[in-house]
Amino acid sequence: MSNAQPQLTEDIAASLAWWKAAGVDYDFNDDATVWLSEETSNTEHNSERATKAQPIGQTAAVEKPPEEIDHFDGKPPQNLEEFREFWMSAPGLDPIGPRGRIAPRGSANPKLMVIVLDPEVGDSNSLLSGPQGRLLTNILAAMNLSEEQTYFASALTRHTPMADTEAAAKAGMAQVLAHHVNLVAPERLIAFGANISPLLLHDATNPSTHLRENNQKPSSRSPLVTEGLDAMMAMPRLKARFWRRYIEWSAQL
Repeated sequence: MSNAQPQLTEDIAASLAWWKAAGVDYDFNDDATVWLSEETSNTEHNSERATKAQPIGQTAAVEKPPEEIDHFDGKPPQNLEEFREFWMSAPGLDPIGPRGRIAPRGSANPKLMVIVLDPEVGDSNSLLSGPQGRLLTNILAAMNLSEEQTYFASALTRHTPMADTEAAAKAGMAQVLAHHVNLVAPERLIAFGANISPLLLHDATNPSTHLRENNQKPSSRSPLVTEGLDAMMAMPRLKARFWRRYIEWSAQL
């Protein structure tokens, strides 16, 4: 026995060393094992008990989507003069405040209303007073329209790079623009801006859809929603595409 015991010990040690060298350092068996810690297991168990204890017919609270902000506070402007005053002074229309906003320009019932997403970066006293405005002047001339026959507006109060139009629409600016269009009451409407649709349309993915229901007074004609003037300046091929779409759109009016 005295000679066998050291040999057995050496065999066991050699076997363990072999398994360790092979990378097997855990023992596996067929018995069920608790994988979750006791704290986690108890938490899930308590949650399950709470769910089972919920009275029949009682439903979990559903978070309601935020309501659209009413910047008019229930008293919308009644004419364009009142709207311009509201546009230039009402708090909450943008994060900065009234200072530096750019007003729309034009008269009611024009041949055409032009809406851009935001003023140009260099605008200070007049909307579209820079290169984009000069491009638009040339476009209007090709349409046989003068600036006096056109109303110029922006969906946002100031130049806003990379504007989140979905958020702006939910924050009430779509309602503001809808009322603005109603007050202008144009014969036709063109909206410039690839990202302007959420502020203007029911379906942002379909530029051919009509304006919001409260925008359809006195005309229900579909607007032409097209690329921004800045994009046309950067990519001349977009001008050709705009003219094709304009001709098709005009033929339907």
